[in-house]
Amino acid sequence: MENLGSLAILLAFCAAVYAAVASVVGRFKRRPFLVISAQRAVYAIWLLITLGSAILVYAMLTGDFRFAYVAEHSNKAMPLLYKFAAWWGGQEGSLLFWSWLLATYTAVVTYTNRRRHRDLMPYVIAILATVQTFFLLLNNFIANPFQMLAQDRLIVSVPDGNGLSPLLQYPAMAIHPPMLYLGYVGFAVPFAFAIASLIIRQPGEGWIHTTRRWTLVTWLFQSCGIMLGAAWAYHVLGWGGYWGWDPVENASLLPWLSGTAFLHSVMMQEKKGMMKVWNIVLISATFLLALFGTAITRGGLVQSVHAFAKSDIGKYFVSFLAIGIAATAYLILDRLDYLKSENQLESVVSRESSFLFNNLILLASCFAVLWGTLFPVGSEYFTSNKISLDADWYNRLMVPIGLFLLFLTGVG
Repeated sequence: MENLGSLAILLAFCAAVYAAVASVVGRFKRRPFLVISAQRAVYAIWLLITLGSAILVYAMLTGDFRFAYVAEHSNKAMPLLYKFAAWWGGQEGSLLFWSWLLATYTAVVTYTNRRRHRDLMPYVIAILATVQTFFLLLNNFIANPFQMLAQDRLIVSVPDGNGLSPLLQYPAMAIHPPMLYLGYVGFAVPFAFAIASLIIRQPGEGWIHTTRRWTLVTWLFQSCGIMLGAAWAYHVLGWGGYWGWDPVENASLLPWLSGTAFLHSVMMQEKKGMMKVWNIVLISATFLLALFGTAITRGGLVQSVHAFAKSDIGKYFVSFLAIGIAATAYLILDRLDYLKSENQLESVVSRESSFLFNNLILLASCFAVLWGTLFPVGSEYFTSNKISLDADWYNRLMVPIGLFLLFLTGVG
């Protein structure tokens, strides 16, 4: 069993690479059999990652301490609930959980659209498979949850494991992280549809109709995750109250803010054919901010009571995020001619203008939180003096913005 888990995620990695390449080549060369094979590869990815995840969870539940991950994050005394939750309780396992959720989403999207959007879906699959490839790359070669404890090249075991941190042994551990991850990962789907529509030069309302409900459900998952996390932090005094403007807390808020803006502005594109560029930018920013949040939590880029210890994995996230930002920006700029709005704002006091002002306030909030989160990192890099911004700084800035947003909501 110790080799089967590693083999499963390695084969999933190969299948993800194949799906990304075959779907694009099949669409470009007009070879439907390649596109169909890419769709089948998507289902294979889900099966393989599910197998790998099942092996890891089984090892957790049975206390197979030959696995380094099990020895680090589980022990005999832990209740079954926390042994299962240890799947996402550590860096390697949480990345595998991320991959499994993305594989599940991709399989569902591929199956439900198997007879629709024939020009669009190959690129949707390619984009999702590319993201899948990145996370499986990490799981296979950087943070493998199936690494064995070894001594003198021999596999060994330990009598008992370390177990989860006492702060993580709380009922919300079984719900809060999965809810946040369902939000983080779910934003990949509307992002993939948006970028695919740009690639085929058809950025109309088609991708909006397909993904708006999906985005709403994803946003609801993210909202539930944030609220559960706030309640958890309130009850566990060591985490500083229900909201302490901690970098990882901020990271979960960023895609929620931009996603909220998108859900409002997308109605203008559906009804009036307006804000096409704006909506592409918003959904792209939302997914990229979700990746940023994952990078902060899993890469140890900032100091936080929620984050993992600093590791080399952060630089891979930063590189992938930079490539994603550059590629998205280039594609949007290159397709601007196809993103012209069909109507213009009639008046600064119109309903459409209120939606725009609402969006600007939400993005101002997003920028303020992002600035505060990255300021300590930037100050340390440029001045060798790390300057942290406390909760009072955020409160002084965010309370007026929140009140103004509440006023605009009432006016709208």
